[in-house]
Amino acid sequence: MRLATAEINLTALAHNLAQVKRFAPNSKVMAVLKANAYGHGLVKIAQHLNDADAFAVARIDEALALRAGGLTKPIVLLEGFFNKDDLPILLANNFQTIIHDEYQLAALEEAELEAPLLCWLKVNTGMHRLGIAPEQFDEFYKRLQKTPNANNTVNLMTHFACADDINNTKTAQQISQFDCLVNNINQAHCLSNSAGIIAWPNAHGDWVRPGLMLYGVSPMANALGEQHQLKPVMRLTTRVIAVRHVPANEAVGYGGRWKSDKATQLAVVAMGYGDGYPRHAKEGTPVVIGKQRYGIVGSVAMDMISVDIGQNEHDIKVGDRVTMWGPELPVEEIAQCADTIPYELLCNITPRVSYEYQP
Repeated sequence: MRLATAEINLTALAHNLAQVKRFAPNSKVMAVLKANAYGHGLVKIAQHLNDADAFAVARIDEALALRAGGLTKPIVLLEGFFNKDDLPILLANNFQTIIHDEYQLAALEEAELEAPLLCWLKVNTGMHRLGIAPEQFDEFYKRLQKTPNANNTVNLMTHFACADDINNTKTAQQISQFDCLVNNINQAHCLSNSAGIIAWPNAHGDWVRPGLMLYGVSPMANALGEQHQLKPVMRLTTRVIAVRHVPANEAVGYGGRWKSDKATQLAVVAMGYGDGYPRHAKEGTPVVIGKQRYGIVGSVAMDMISVDIGQNEHDIKVGDRVTMWGPELPVEEIAQCADTIPYELLCNITPRVSYEYQP
């Protein structure tokens, strides 16, 4: 019997990619696969995104894993390269690199490469993380055009800081600043992450970069994926491993932080922070057993969680399947119960969780 399992619905994945294309029908799609495809399995997910035009990852080891898995699509390194010695590896594997600072540009100019790399010049329009300052744009663009180590095609990119909040004016300011910088340059533009795709259609540009929405989760504040016609790709499940009677006023779990004011029954389920479930999930955070919701009680432990099933009128027994999140229990809801974001929950799935890929 499998215990902690991440069931990955590949039909839902294909649906979500098609939904990206409905949101941005005139843009190419760069599917973001960083952090093990947001916890869904890097290579396996990539193999089922045939309709994407390119892949994007954060670091070179992720890109190399895709090539080792037989993926031949263009791959963009969203953080660029960190060492000049990586440049021949990028060229040999047909990787595309972001250029976001002076170190990277100088290393590219000084390298001895057998052919040019395709580069993306990233501009900081307000995120203040990676990207050249707007006043550096003309200089960097001209240097990239001049060096033989860069392809004459230099794609242009920025990243939104607050696109998940449609009432925040910062995204409109970022779009305006980017447009003013690049408007007269005949190169491809890429601005929109998942939130930009959904909420800012005037920023779709030539390329969009869907990440979270590919996996069926809303990137918007206080929203669910179903509101954007997205379908959850992951269902995280486990099994009941014990059903216990607990008398009234008996403390349960580490620290004894929970007591029932009446006699009840608990289902002990094989899931914990050792599997990636959030340790700080609050009392009452729901799980689904059968078709019913029940609330967790006590502390989330490394390997087990207790669930209050009352008088067990539904006859829950050892071996019953428990859904921790999935189509019937949105991961966005669990994130709110744990004071975190869905990204973290998905990315924190640990290696001891089994993966099942379903067509």
